[in-house]
Amino acid sequence: MKLKYLLAASVVSLSASALMPTVAQAQSTGSIDFDSEEIIIVTGSRETDIGGVDIPDTPKAKQVLTDEIIRRQRPGQTVNDIINLVPGVSFQNNDPWGSGGGGFTIRGFGADRVSQTVDGIPLNDSGNYALYTNQQVDPEVLEQVNVNLGVTDVDSPTASAAGGTVNLRTRVPGESFGVVASASYGNVLAEGSGDRPYIRAFGMVDTGDFTGVGTRAFVSASWTTYENPFNNYGEVKKQQYNGRIYQELGSNGDFISIAGHYNENRNNFFGSMNVEDLKDLVTSQPGSDRFYNINYPCQIPETQLGGGFGQGTPGVADTWSDSSSSGNCGVEFDRRYNPSNTGNIRGSSRFTLSDGLILTVDPSFQYVKANGGGVEDLREGFRTIDGVNYTGFIGGGYYYGMDLNGDGDLEDRVAGMDPSQTKTRRYGVIANLIYDINPDHRVRLAYTLDHARHRQTGQTSFLYANGEPFDVFPINDPILTSDGFELNKRNRLSYAILNQVSGEYRGVFGAMTVQAGLRVPFFKRELNQYCYTTTASGFVDCLGDQDTTAYEAANPNAAPPQERTYKYDKFLPNIGLTYDFGNASVFANYAKGLSVPGTDPLYDSLFLADVRESQPVPETTDSFDLGVRFGFGNFSAQLAGWYTRYNDRLASAYDPVLEETLFRNLGRVDKYGLDGSIAWNPTPNTLLYVFGSISESEIKDDVVGGQCYLDDGDPAPAQYGCTAANIGEDYFLPTAGKSESGSPKYTVGARGQIAFGPVELGAQVKYTGKRYINDLNLDTVPSYTLVDLDLRYDLGEFGAGQNAAIQINLTNLFDERYVGYYGGSLDSTPFAQIGAPRAGSISLVIGY
Repeated sequence: MKLKYLLAASVVSLSASALMPTVAQAQSTGSIDFDSEEIIIVTGSRETDIGGVDIPDTPKAKQVLTDEIIRRQRPGQTVNDIINLVPGVSFQNNDPWGSGGGGFTIRGFGADRVSQTVDGIPLNDSGNYALYTNQQVDPEVLEQVNVNLGVTDVDSPTASAAGGTVNLRTRVPGESFGVVASASYGNVLAEGSGDRPYIRAFGMVDTGDFTGVGTRAFVSASWTTYENPFNNYGEVKKQQYNGRIYQELGSNGDFISIAGHYNENRNNFFGSMNVEDLKDLVTSQPGSDRFYNINYPCQIPETQLGGGFGQGTPGVADTWSDSSSSGNCGVEFDRRYNPSNTGNIRGSSRFTLSDGLILTVDPSFQYVKANGGGVEDLREGFRTIDGVNYTGFIGGGYYYGMDLNGDGDLEDRVAGMDPSQTKTRRYGVIANLIYDINPDHRVRLAYTLDHARHRQTGQTSFLYANGEPFDVFPINDPILTSDGFELNKRNRLSYAILNQVSGEYRGVFGAMTVQAGLRVPFFKRELNQYCYTTTASGFVDCLGDQDTTAYEAANPNAAPPQERTYKYDKFLPNIGLTYDFGNASVFANYAKGLSVPGTDPLYDSLFLADVRESQPVPETTDSFDLGVRFGFGNFSAQLAGWYTRYNDRLASAYDPVLEETLFRNLGRVDKYGLDGSIAWNPTPNTLLYVFGSISESEIKDDVVGGQCYLDDGDPAPAQYGCTAANIGEDYFLPTAGKSESGSPKYTVGARGQIAFGPVELGAQVKYTGKRYINDLNLDTVPSYTLVDLDLRYDLGEFGAGQNAAIQINLTNLFDERYVGYYGGSLDSTPFAQIGAPRAGSISLVIGY
């Protein structure tokens, strides 16, 4: 017996329930309910779910992947790798298994410009909007993944969704008792890789109705560990827990639900190198050069150890940063940890207040404890400024004013680590009041709150003799200075507060459905900087609670610790329509989007006293979609053309007055393209799915790159027009007319499935075109094609009516070597990940 996956919100009538898979599965309970009631039935919605691919008939360009496709991917794979099957999406996985991270774009917008949610709550970092794909929910607990291309829902709790949204929907507990379990083993199968095993176990239990009044629940747990796919050191360890309790209220679709999630990741950085070097690597032979050894195992000299393990030489300056003495033990980038503990509690509810009047309320709480960064030498002495001895983080150095290695002097530098620590506590609620004016017209009013407390510090700790840290979280037991305060390389507290009101109307006029909405976010960032800001590019000195009179006298240009509040609000309208022609429909949509600057550029701006001059303005977008859908029976297709006017693009640029690299609004970018897909079941046992995208962009303005200067008697940089006659004048980077970097112009893919009795065979392929290295468009990285295979053999019923199967997944079948993810860059050469090598896994799956 297969577990029965139900939708997160029931509907009033049987007819609406039967057609639920055809509607737009949005993110919050209110958005689901607004788009999913009987009003949609009037439009003549069609069954569009073809083999796990659903194309909702809405004004927006959307695509949905259901559990039919999700379960055929490798167990434990990140959901962002799975949505690489959606047109417009380009994802590069850092490893074959999904817990090492990765990066993606949608229509050329990076992940920090795409809002990703689970059951309505935002998953992007509240500070810089980064998305950590290795921390997503286990795919087995997902019912579907919904991708909005270029737009968002009117009640979305996001301040940065210029590129669209990815909405994850977790399943509702089954009505009957059931068990889902899987055990997986895998390995890298590329030439020269050696033995790099992957092991994962997953289990989920559904209680069924355990109270007699319809209360049901599920709980799940997974454990994953595997060797680093590229070097001899790293390891990934991950554990995750999910659960949900669901209670129906009557028979009209009302319910209350509470869900929870907790994830622990312990992983190292790996496989990253300069794009130009990586490009040379992937185009050279032999393939084994992707796999490398670092200086491990190794040992740090006792003279360079602290925390009671050191035995220094009195009167001698023992220096860990001297690689000849330390052997670089513990220094390598690949030995850096990137630990995270994340969790959330999600509530959802639906109440019928009267005929035609519905209230939905979705509260949430999130917790994050994470860091990333490397190692540093910790100095025993003081930093003397105008005769005054200071401890703290000053001029890029760590000063403790105390003997760290136990040799009785203050001359040494010992081995330590200094990751950037973040702790976030985030509260939210999405409430919708929905009213049916009549069977053809519906309205809703929504309120959204997203309140995040974002604490960013940089405590330090010691290393053991083998280069391992005392604790991957130095914040747990940080090193104090002789003045008694925690030494931090950064020390700031920010509040990101979104209060948003929105409204939406939906009406049916015969064959035409009109949907119009208005989202009005009121966003506030409260910044509390506890360090001195010494440059406009954000360098700081952190002196704790010492008397800083002498420091301030010697550094008159440093901006003192301060508080500053930035506010942003905007009217964001959207309007769309669909017009049905029997088995076909056309759709059109316009939406205005907003992306508020993250904390880093705003903290950098504290160096400037003039708030109005220093505050970067938010990015805005005007997005247009026009498309056609066609579907009947076992066939569905969609083709959408789109255009986005991207205003006040925020990026790093050189300021010729301050002679610093700053975050600045660089003007306008026009983005446009085509997305298309076809899903077809030629027979009940086969599937053919084809998709592709064209994504173009044009930067409208040149960007100031700096000032011409003399370099060994020659003006530089001559390539930008510097001569002996214009020393000191601005030069411009020739970006006007160029394309944005980091994302491909062309992607094409396909998936096929066929069943032979108990055997199901699937294959998927995706071509990713060339990507520009930076916005100057002087060079590209090569295109690449990945082919994956999956084989599932049904073993029949197992135990109490559960199905059992053997599943084999083989990714990157031809071991294509390629450049992985890198973010776009203005004029520099960024770092990128090595593309994931060929890997295979075999899983025993029960009940899924």
